[in-house]
This record gives sequence, structure tokens and C-alpha cells, in this order.
Amino acid sequence: MTVMKDSPDGGSRRTALPDAAATEALGAALWRSWPGGQCVVLLDGDLGAGKTTLVRGLLRAAGHDGAVRSPTYTLMEPYELTAGRVVHLDLYRLADAEELEYLGLRDELGPGTLILVEWPERGRGVLPAGDLHIALADANHGREATLTALTPVAAVMAHPMGISPSDQ
Repeated sequence: MTVMKDSPDGGSRRTALPDAAATEALGAALWRSWPGGQCVVLLDGDLGAGKTTLVRGLLRAAGHDGAVRSPTYTLMEPYELTAGRVVHLDLYRLADAEELEYLGLRDELGPGTLILVEWPERGRGVLPAGDLHIALADANHGREATLTALTPVAAVMAHPMGISPSDQ
């Protein structure tokens, strides 16, 4: 994982991800820098862009040994970990954002919860505001991640990668 360059606003960084191992390493770095409070990470990218691979790297770094699959059909997968709680959402098949209420998303939120959301635009209006936005895209060298800190919470997470909040 190599930080390539700053965005013009100084609040985003583009990072080269030449392979799945680099994508998992980015996820692991995010876990190590998570301050422990509630944080919502919005994951954008086409099908196969590496969103679940990033989540897998984060969960492995957190000590999860089991399978990590995208919750495409269940929509939500909570992980109880020694160092905190992670809730992984994949909203690709969500028909209406209000379905998140029926799934009990509100009950999953709270201090000590890291929420990772694939296809966040499908939960607009019901999802809590994002703290960190990660856009994954194909690039000449494999893939590229653009990380944007949206809040001070995300700035703490992104600090080791040299990212500051985009609204500052």
C-alpha cells in the first residue's frame, strides 16, 4: 500500500492497491488506527472493487478468524470482537432504505461500534452520517483507494495515512 498523492482539498488521499494483499493491509491499518468510538465508514466501488476484501483485512487485524463474506443476502453481519464491535452492511440488494429499521440497525449502533457500509447510497436517509469515505476503483496498477475523512473521528483513524478532515 503506497500513498500516491493528496487531493486538491487536502482532505483526501489516493492510495495504490496493486493486489488483494494491499487492500487487506489498508483494512488492517484502519483497524489499528480506530479510536474505539462509534465510526461509520462508507465503502464505495463497483462490484468486485475490493470492498469486502478491505473489510476482511480489517476483521483479520481485529482478531476474527472465521469466514468473512459480504452480507449480500443478509444485509448485515455483526462481529463481536475482544477490542470492539464491527457491523458490516452490504446494501446492494436493499429495496428501500427504511428496511434498515426492520433489520434493527438502530440497535446495532452505539459507542465502541465500527460500522462498515457497502453501497451506502442505498441507505441514504436512514444510515447515520459517514465519518470516513473510501472509494475503490480500478487503476492502471490494479486498484486505487481514495480515503476522505469527513469528521474528526475519521481524522484520528486516517492520521497515520496523512489524511485530515475534508471540512477543515
